[in-house]
Amino acid sequence: MEKNIRYPTDSSLLNKSREKLVSIAKKTGIKLRQTYQRLGLSIKRKVDCYAHAKQYKRLSKGIKTLKTYLGRVVRDVERSIQSSDDLIRNQFTNLLSISKKLINQYKKSKDKIYSIHEPSVYCVSKGKSKHPYEFGCKVQFTVTHKKGLIVSTEAIHPNAYDGHTLQKSLLQAEQLSGTKVKYAFVDKAYRGNNIPVSECNIFISGSKRGITPALKKAIKRRSSIEPHIGHMKSDGKLSVNYLKGILGDKLNVILCAIAHNLRLITRKLFLTHSQSHKLKPI
Repeated sequence: MEKNIRYPTDSSLLNKSREKLVSIAKKTGIKLRQTYQRLGLSIKRKVDCYAHAKQYKRLSKGIKTLKTYLGRVVRDVERSIQSSDDLIRNQFTNLLSISKKLINQYKKSKDKIYSIHEPSVYCVSKGKSKHPYEFGCKVQFTVTHKKGLIVSTEAIHPNAYDGHTLQKSLLQAEQLSGTKVKYAFVDKAYRGNNIPVSECNIFISGSKRGITPALKKAIKRRSSIEPHIGHMKSDGKLSVNYLKGILGDKLNVILCAIAHNLRLITRKLFLTHSQSHKLKPI
């Protein structure tokens, strides 16, 4: 589930963080030694041109300069708010921690900041040629095998391996439905799950050993969840989430699942009603 953020670049994040710190300082009446308003914007524009021209040495030098500007503003703000009251300090606390993380992070850092107003967003590699990376959070659905109704759903925070989240998802489905889950059909991303066989039989796509014709047909049925996800993205709001924070992610997923179940139920009622009132030929 993608979040409603811009495509993250180091130059934009560094310059935006500096601008926000300067803006809050002006509102609270804190006078800074230097804001780097003109220089920061000039370097940021040059870095964008260097990236377009694939001049990576100049690009890295420009990003280093932006980090220097942001670090000076951060230290200036910290010195200025030492003698201020708690109300002013609280306005800077979250942004200062994000700014320090932006300065210290590098290309292969873990738990990177991809958005200043949405720091909980993480990068998911999709392997698509057009969109190789998506920035948001993973969403897990548990769907009934035949009817396709969503039994449970969850927005996963922080980023975790799919196999480690399977047991929690199945337990949630059992609690909400009041029925014991005996068979679960999952894709290859759930290999390496730690669920005992006695609790639930897990069948992974592409399995060959000990698979009967009936089980083979049931495993193929697992791919029916893909069009359900497509409908939630096109008809619902699963493609872009406009709600803020981790709570917004959880609420958006639940609302998408409820709307999808209502669409399935109303469509079934409409079809049965139309068939019952169908005119018989004379």
